[in-house]
Amino acid sequence: MDKKIKSKLKEIVGQNNFFDSNEDKLTYSYDATPIFNELPEAVIFPENTLQISNIIKLANTEKFNIVPRGAGTGLSGGSIPVENSIALVMTKWNNILEIDHSNLTVTVEPGVITQNLQNEVEKLNLFYPPDPGSASVCTIGGNISNNAGGLRGLKYGVTKNYVMGVEMVLPNGEILKTGGKNVKDAAGYNLKDFIVGSEGTLGVITKATLKLIHKPKSFSTIIAFFESMKDCSKTISDIFNCNLTPAMMEYIDNTTLKCIEDYAKLGLPKAAEAVLLFEFDGREEEVKEDTNNLEMILNNNNAYSVKKAKTLLESSKLKAARRSAFSALARVKPTTILEDATVPRAEFPMLIELVNKAGKDNKVLFGIFGHAGDGNLHPTCLTDERNKNEIERAHKAFDFIFNETIKLGGTITGEHGTGLSKKEFLENVAGIPGVEMMKKIKSVIDENNILNPGKIFTTSPRCEGNLPFNNKQIKPFNG
Repeated sequence: MDKKIKSKLKEIVGQNNFFDSNEDKLTYSYDATPIFNELPEAVIFPENTLQISNIIKLANTEKFNIVPRGAGTGLSGGSIPVENSIALVMTKWNNILEIDHSNLTVTVEPGVITQNLQNEVEKLNLFYPPDPGSASVCTIGGNISNNAGGLRGLKYGVTKNYVMGVEMVLPNGEILKTGGKNVKDAAGYNLKDFIVGSEGTLGVITKATLKLIHKPKSFSTIIAFFESMKDCSKTISDIFNCNLTPAMMEYIDNTTLKCIEDYAKLGLPKAAEAVLLFEFDGREEEVKEDTNNLEMILNNNNAYSVKKAKTLLESSKLKAARRSAFSALARVKPTTILEDATVPRAEFPMLIELVNKAGKDNKVLFGIFGHAGDGNLHPTCLTDERNKNEIERAHKAFDFIFNETIKLGGTITGEHGTGLSKKEFLENVAGIPGVEMMKKIKSVIDENNILNPGKIFTTSPRCEGNLPFNNKQIKPFNG
């Protein structure tokens, strides 16, 4: 990047918010996605909307790229810099602007940590249900950009179900405000839902109004262990057939269970073939009834060990163990590739079988966990990027998993986004007309293709050279 452009950026944000040392650029050259990385030309921390607008206008004039970024916890490469880009980091935008108890809304800046928001509203007996596994570190802006889900998705849905309004800076520098506190709003196109999941390709989010609900009065957390996957699968099926709707129904396989126990040392039986973690919430009477019905189903399906949390601390430890799955698995080998194939929930057991087959056929190790309630599985390959042959086999395993997922009527991502890592599968899911429509929308809104180019899909020849794995010896991960 030309020094004159850097000088103009410094004029916009101030010297204290501009960084271009090798150390700073390296820090923001990657996210939680393995293998992908690229150094930005500079790292910028804007302080207000006008600065973001001026940066975007300058990018249009000088033809450099902007990659919006939150906490960098993404798992599809969405916040990785591209060639000739700046990293626009929004973590300083971390204020909860308003909690409106009367309208059951909260208005926040995009850098607010998800768990911090949850904790603050719960002090007022309110509840923000979206609950990504990385809630303690990920930001609301990133959640919106990738339509994050989480452990409570079965009962409560995902981020898009709670976004009521968005303010963002468009690719021409103009400010868009859409939605608000109205429960109903049918005026024109539903732009806020259009923005959710756009992965920073259509604008830079500066403010969001989110829906809250009243905090459930009672909770019950149960963990069940099975000797066979068949019994576990039957349990999942019976729960839906019996009209039970847990707030949480999480699956953990034996490999993941062993890693979690070695990591967290909770005294869990490591011999179990499969584990299901449940939580019910609501009125005390209905929680008690649902828990009793669940225990009957577990007994009928040969769950050989069932533990019910007796205290809030025990409940927190069980859920923390599930949240630690990724971290626990990552201790096994240097490179951990975590994905989120999603199928209609009746096909969830079949998807588990297919992942196990992919691992066996390609001689790579998988740990498997995920959201059994909404069909969202996280096949996690434990490998080493220095071993090129093993990485190639991991590619093939994930290619198989995603192709089979699509055959089951599933999708390539339930909550991580498409980013860089799954672009080649998008056409198989959305169809050629769907992808072409997405490209047209992007090209009209972002005429010069300056915002996060090369993510989700490639919209112009200028982007072809912008992918961070170009000219790298390591092949990009395809799954």
